Amino acid sequence: MEDQDYGQFIRSVKISTGIDLSQYKETQMKRRLTTLRNKRGFDTFAEYYQAIMKDRALMNEFLDRLTINVSEFWRNPNRWEVLEKKLLPELIRQRGPRLKCWSAACSTGEEPYTLAMILAELGVLAQCQIIASDIDEGALDKAKQGVYPEQSVRDVPPHYLATYFTAEGGSYAVSSTLKKAVRFEKKNLLADPFDTEFDLIICRNVIIYFTEEAKLELYRKFSRSLRPGGLLFVGSTEQIFSPGNFQLEQADLFFYRKKSGAFPGSEGIYV
Repeated sequence: MEDQDYGQFIRSVKISTGIDLSQYKETQMKRRLTTLRNKRGFDTFAEYYQAIMKDRALMNEFLDRLTINVSEFWRNPNRWEVLEKKLLPELIRQRGPRLKCWSAACSTGEEPYTLAMILAELGVLAQCQIIASDIDEGALDKAKQGVYPEQSVRDVPPHYLATYFTAEGGSYAVSSTLKKAVRFEKKNLLADPFDTEFDLIICRNVIIYFTEEAKLELYRKFSRSLRPGGLLFVGSTEQIFSPGNFQLEQADLFFYRKKSGAFPGSEGIYV
C-alpha cells in the first residue's frame, strides 16, 4: 500500500506540475519527501498531495526539498580559478566578448553571480548574456534579491567581496551591476526545451540526484544546446565517463568541450 501511495503521488505531481519524480533516484527522493510529509503531519502521500495543491507555502516547501538548494559563491574555488584563468580567456579569444552563458539549476543565485563577477573582471560582462534558471520559484526570488548570509561568501576572494558586495549587517548584497547582468527564469530541466548556441553551460551538483536514464538525456540536451567549442561545467561528483557519446571531450577536470562536426553516435535521436 505504501508503494502504491507513493506511486500515485508521483503520477499526480507529474499531471499537476509537470515535475516527473520518477526521474529522480527513488530511494533518496522518497526518503526526503516522507520526512517532509511526516513533519507536516500527513499519514499518506495522498493526503500530502491534496495539501500542497491547496497551500502555496507547502508547495514551495515541497519544491525546495525537491531541488536541494545548497549553494555557495566560488564553490570548489580551484575549479572556478581554472574557468577564470584558462577557459574563459580561451573562449573570449576564439569567440570575442559576446558570450552566451547559462547557469542551469542555479538555486539561490550564487553560481551565476560568481560567473558575472569573473566576466566583469575579464572586462566583458556588459557584452555577455547570462541566463540562470531553476524549478523553484522561491529560490529564484531569493536570487533576484541578491542578499546572502556571511557563510555564503566565505570563499569569495577579498577583491571580489570588496568590489561586488555591500555589507548589510550580517548579510552581503550583490551590486546592482551583477543583478542587471543575470536574467533569472523558471525552468524544469527534465521537461522544458533548452535554448541553443551557448558558449558556457554550468550545471553542478544537481545531476547526481537523477536516475541514469535522466542523466543521459540531460547530457544529450546540454550537448545540443552548446555551440561547437562551447563548455559544460559539472560538479565534482558528476564526471562524465564517456563524453564522446555526447559529442563532448574533456577540456579540464569537470569541464567538457562540445566537439565540432556531426554527432558520432548511431542513435537517431542525436541527428
